[in-house]
Amino acid sequence: MSTVPVGNMGADRIVVGVDGSDSSTRALRWAAQEARLRGARLEVIHAWQIPSVGLPGVSPPYPDEMFEPAARAVVDHAVADLGAGSEEAGIDKRAVKGHPPAVLIEASEGAALVVVGSHGHGGIAGTLLGSVSQRVAHHARCPVVIVRPAQ
Repeated sequence: MSTVPVGNMGADRIVVGVDGSDSSTRALRWAAQEARLRGARLEVIHAWQIPSVGLPGVSPPYPDEMFEPAARAVVDHAVADLGAGSEEAGIDKRAVKGHPPAVLIEASEGAALVVVGSHGHGGIAGTLLGSVSQRVAHHARCPVVIVRPAQ
């Protein structure tokens, strides 16, 4: 009978969501350190959506091509901020068009861990804002770490 160490249940990928905020930068740094400790790949994802015009059935007059470069830049900048050695450390970068919680939940399939930052909205504000971290924590298909704001 062979046993699999709990820390490596066949999943060698840690997913982290970034949005350019300080909280996502802290989450990325935490996830990068955890990936190094586990010898796991790090998948850095920025999910983006075209802004709504507020009218049902009306599509905004913006082509995806207007937003894709900015979305890729968010991921590139976040990874660059990790510093020297980050590029060869097994990091996959993705800018994905979609609702951020849904994109991260989908990416959680087969992952060892999903890491997200928290903007610190609790109580009613967090409920009304539809917190990404809250949705990911409730629906991810693997364990979730929410990195809280610095105190």
